[in-house]
Amino acid sequence: MIGRSLIISTYRTLTALLEPAAFGLLLWRRRRGKEDPARIAERRGYPSVDRPDKTLVWLHGASVGETVTLLPLVERLQRRGLAVLVTSGTVTSARLLEQRLPAGAIHQYLPLDVPRYMRRFLDYWRPDLGLVCESEIWPNLMIEAGKRGIPLVQVNARMSERSFQRWYKFPKTSRYLLSGFERCLAQSQEDGQRLAQLGAPRVSIAGNLKFDVPAPPADPNTLALLDGLMAGRPVWVAASTHPGEEEDVLAAHLGIKAHLPKLLTIIAPRHPERGEEVEALVQANGVVSARRSLGQLPERDVELYVADTLGDLGLFYRLAPVAFIGGSLAPIGGHNPIEPAKLGCALLHGPLVHKSADLFAAFDAGGGARQVADRQELAGAVHRWLSDPAAARQAARAAAQTSTQLGGALERTVQALEPLLMRVALGQREPTP
Repeated sequence: MIGRSLIISTYRTLTALLEPAAFGLLLWRRRRGKEDPARIAERRGYPSVDRPDKTLVWLHGASVGETVTLLPLVERLQRRGLAVLVTSGTVTSARLLEQRLPAGAIHQYLPLDVPRYMRRFLDYWRPDLGLVCESEIWPNLMIEAGKRGIPLVQVNARMSERSFQRWYKFPKTSRYLLSGFERCLAQSQEDGQRLAQLGAPRVSIAGNLKFDVPAPPADPNTLALLDGLMAGRPVWVAASTHPGEEEDVLAAHLGIKAHLPKLLTIIAPRHPERGEEVEALVQANGVVSARRSLGQLPERDVELYVADTLGDLGLFYRLAPVAFIGGSLAPIGGHNPIEPAKLGCALLHGPLVHKSADLFAAFDAGGGARQVADRQELAGAVHRWLSDPAAARQAARAAAQTSTQLGGALERTVQALEPLLMRVALGQREPTP
């Protein structure tokens, strides 16, 4: 790596000095349900399972979206006889990986970015190669991996215009951190250009791995049950919603119901633990609701179904012809539209999709998605598609076609990783001074 910036040196010193505070932070997060009490030691770098005695590839994704994106890559690496460790930082991602991680792959929580925690983690696991998904860049992780000669690759790399402008103010810091990657495999030409301008080495365009992730599964018996209960009703789903968006969805529901009295609206909050909060909002407005986490079903009198369980979006995307993608009316940046596109949904989203602007633009241009500015436009767009099933099916086909056309990132990523996989198989490392 090139010489450290003053910002990195200061960060490294402060995170070492504040280690006791980091432990206190973990305890505070545990009380709020944001840490797993049984596995909190992993967040300090202590392992909870044995390391396999063979070449090990470590993949890291921040939360649910990133870790799911890595699943096809996990399977490819296992086929080569490699041990695979997947790390993430959230309880929801750990729970989802319990369901979907291939047999034999290991999950651990990533330690907080404290020097001693990272040293403990890396000294135990001794990964031969690290693959960091999207934009997870932690200074102590990068430095400690470099000291041990662990090659790091940024996969499915992205750099939004907003993030680029922030990084650009600190050129030495961005160049130092990004130089810790041996390669950066960017999602798009725009991402690649921004990363290269900030100092990332050997940038190439591999495409978005999310297009190569299989559609989320659904239990066939549950699907049949819910399909029967919803038969004959117009249905739409608002997926991965955030505070403020549920109010918009509820207002849209009330507006549409005046024209479609049998309407069923499904809200799947991004954080399932908010189910009780969402239900309280709905009931305060006199709308009959039910909650999936309580085992309740969308019976005929239910107008709004709160899908506050983890890993069930595959079920509701199969049941609803129209899906609103959350995090796009709230200032979050937009969540993944690819999963509903693969499962036959016409897509709607708000204007705040800066995290994946190119992705949403592709669906809009292909005719599979429409942007809505507010709750009034959301209600109008949902009503039009539910009142015109043929138009909704046409949009859904266009969304599926866009998803298919933009696939292939998995093959390009594996091909780009081949020289490094060969190198680690031979036990070769290049320590960083």
